Amino acid sequence: MTTAPATQALEGVRVLDMTHVQSGPSATQLLGWLGADVVKLEAPTGDITRTQLRDLPGVDSLYFTMLNCNKRSITLNTKTPRGKEILTELIRRSDVLVENFGPGAVDRMGFTWERIQEINPRIVYASIKGFGEGPYTGFKAYEVVAQAMGGSMATTGFEDGPPLATGAQIGDSGTGVHAVAGILAALYQRESTGRGQRVQVAMQHAVLNLCRVKLRDQQRLEHGPLREYPNDDFGDEVPRSGNASGGGQPGWAVKCAPGGPNDYVYVIVQPVGWGPVTGLIGRPELATDPEWATPEARLPKLGKMFQLIEEWSSTLPKWEVLERLNAHNIPCGPILSTKEIIEDASLAANEMVVEVEHPERGRFTTVGSPLKLSDSPVHVVTSPLLGEHNEEVYVRELGLSEADLRLLKTDGVI
Repeated sequence: MTTAPATQALEGVRVLDMTHVQSGPSATQLLGWLGADVVKLEAPTGDITRTQLRDLPGVDSLYFTMLNCNKRSITLNTKTPRGKEILTELIRRSDVLVENFGPGAVDRMGFTWERIQEINPRIVYASIKGFGEGPYTGFKAYEVVAQAMGGSMATTGFEDGPPLATGAQIGDSGTGVHAVAGILAALYQRESTGRGQRVQVAMQHAVLNLCRVKLRDQQRLEHGPLREYPNDDFGDEVPRSGNASGGGQPGWAVKCAPGGPNDYVYVIVQPVGWGPVTGLIGRPELATDPEWATPEARLPKLGKMFQLIEEWSSTLPKWEVLERLNAHNIPCGPILSTKEIIEDASLAANEMVVEVEHPERGRFTTVGSPLKLSDSPVHVVTSPLLGEHNEEVYVRELGLSEADLRLLKTDGVI
């Protein structure tokens, strides 16, 4: 890991992190990686993910540690009068407030957007919800619910199978990335206006944004079948099309030896690559055969084309298939399992898979920052213990006395 730099892009920005589970913490962790001072405000019982999916008894779960690096933790019971007073002071001292409670929860605490603006007119108040205003507003949202209602599941899977969720957390962490974009834009605009503003991101909306090519194809259907899809039949909805790219260049995951669950390489056949492909698979005559030579000729028989490629690839290990295809500049990529990814030397060298020392669980592996800024390198710091920074924030920064701190504990405020 890199040495912590003297300055970072968001140094001096204070983020009051009132988020929990995944969508919110993923956003605030990115802000922390960019150098913001992220103060995670938790109920005295802590973020629920501290205890969910534990692999070791009595320590924070990987679910929590991998979403809350580079943050400080304080505890506060915001339902108490004293807790509300302290929250008011925290809002006054913050540049950004992020929350992902259920709709109206922060309002019911007594902190409406109007009230928050009164306390701190410069604050950027970001809310992550499941849905926008309308009939779905009150629905509970989870990762796969957002995928279901954002267009992802209907278009993921094979034609003769059920809709499928994607392993990528596009509903939670995908929404977190969208929230970061909104927060950074609001901070930038504040430089010219002097005012903060409300940032609202819905999980359904974020998933839909990531599914825009499927809405593109929904409209293309009005003019006939989607020739780039391998499906034989088309109704009035974009069908599930397995591993087809559905884009301008056809692609498919072809089997490799010895035939394990992830022994596949994804291959894209560009017009310029067809000649080299035919040579590799031992069918060079197809390069000039009018039935195969052009993209237009191949479109009606994409299934047969990839079957021919798979007859060749299934005799070789995926890394050898990769090497041979890359030698001809043919776009391809092996299907990497989670085990292969966590052991990938290049990902470690790029600080995308990093090891972090935790005071209770010891070393754990986590995902590093995908955002690489030349003047703001990231040093991944372990997630905080529950309330680890109570004294630091309440006494040294808010000016409470040690006696005040003890009283807050006794009264159940922290």
